[in-house]
Amino acid sequence: MSPGKAPKSELRSFIKDPYVLEFLQLPDHTAPKEKDLETAIINNLSQFLLEAGKGFSFVGRQYRISTETNHFYIDLVFYNYLLKCFVLIDLKTDQLTHQDIGQMDTYVRMFDEFKRGEDDNPTVGLILCTSKDETIVKFSVLKGSEQLFASKYRLILPSEEELIAEIEREKRLIEIREEE
Repeated sequence: MSPGKAPKSELRSFIKDPYVLEFLQLPDHTAPKEKDLETAIINNLSQFLLEAGKGFSFVGRQYRISTETNHFYIDLVFYNYLLKCFVLIDLKTDQLTHQDIGQMDTYVRMFDEFKRGEDDNPTVGLILCTSKDETIVKFSVLKGSEQLFASKYRLILPSEEELIAEIEREKRLIEIREEE
C-alpha cells in the first residue's frame, strides 16, 4: 500500500471484532482496571501481537504526545509495516462512550500532526472496549472516519450460543449498513 489514505475496507481486514484476550488470564467475572489490562497485555505482548494480526510491531506504552500546554498519554502504540501506519490503542474496561471516541479522534489527529512520517499512511485509532452501543457508533465520528475503529474484547472464549447470537447480530448490522 502506498502512502495516502487506506480504504476503510482494507483497514477493516486488519481490525478484528471481537479480540479474544483469554491468554491474559484475567478474571471474567469482574472488570479489570485499565492499568491491569494494559499490564497484562504488555506482559503477554507476543501473544497479543499474534491476536492483533499480521504486520504489527510494538512502539510504546503510555506513549506521551504533547502540545504547548498539555501532555496526553496513549495506552498502546503499534506500527503496522503492512499498512505502513501507526496504530493507537485505547483500552476501555466498560462500554464505549462518545467521550472515548472524541479522545481517540484527538489522539489520531495529534499523532498525524506530530509523529507521522511523510512516507507513512494516516494513523489508525482503535478503541478496545467491553461493549459498544451501535447508536453511539452510528452518530459519532466513527461512522464517517476512515481511520477510527472500536472493537470489543473478550477475556474468555464465548460459548457456542454466544457465538451464534453474535453472528446473527453481525448479520443484521451488515444488512442495515447495506440498506443505508
